[in-house]
Amino acid sequence: MALPSDTDLHAAGLAVDLTGPTLTLTLDKPDRRNSQTPRLWHTLAAIGEGLPEEVRVVVVRGAGACFSAGIDTRLLGPEGIEGESSVFELMHGSDDEVLETIDGYQRGFVWLSDPRFVSIAAVHSHAIGAGFQLALACDLRVVADDVAFCMKEPALGLVPDLAGTKALVDLVGYSRALEICATARYVGADEARELGIATAVVPRAELDEATSDLVEALLASNAGAVRETQSLLQGAGRRDLEEQRLAERQAQLRRFRELVGGA
Repeated sequence: MALPSDTDLHAAGLAVDLTGPTLTLTLDKPDRRNSQTPRLWHTLAAIGEGLPEEVRVVVVRGAGACFSAGIDTRLLGPEGIEGESSVFELMHGSDDEVLETIDGYQRGFVWLSDPRFVSIAAVHSHAIGAGFQLALACDLRVVADDVAFCMKEPALGLVPDLAGTKALVDLVGYSRALEICATARYVGADEARELGIATAVVPRAELDEATSDLVEALLASNAGAVRETQSLLQGAGRRDLEEQRLAERQAQLRRFRELVGGA
């Protein structure tokens, strides 16, 4: 598989820069506040499918005034957007059509947790609805001090359905996740740091530099060791202590074999 063409990326409102082991993915519709559409979600999934094996870090960022204002609200009305399937149309599909379609949307998000690489969301200003869920899909979040997260879907009569609910509960716990979603309120930078949503909070002017510093630090560690450790940590919540101990032993055995084989 290969990455989508520049033409396909532009049509979806995305830009990709591949520099060595780092892929930077930019939401690139600043005139629409990086609002999201099904074409964008399908193109995100295609990026995940075509990601080169040598990529160790994926950075997700937004061009212009904000990270992402969420779903393009034109999709919620009967007029929709030319060339895009709308939520209004989807609502009238069969049960199987709805489930299959949303599964396709979700695939644009879930690949960002693949332990082959570490994903970082560099978030500034608003990350609303689908924008919040895209940030949650990443392993780490470096956020500017002007950030405003919001799970807007319940206020629109919908639910968060882009794989963001599990990540939010894992980070903040059930009660706080419920309160954030059910009230559709904004979560600022300080609270995001306190809750564990933000890995780091920096002044807006320092967001790019702080993200670059984190990428450099991640790349300084052994690639195989980072992948194995990431996989261990991702599965820790599903395992009891004995299962986790076994997983650690097996991971270390694989490291020993790779190190000896490469000596």
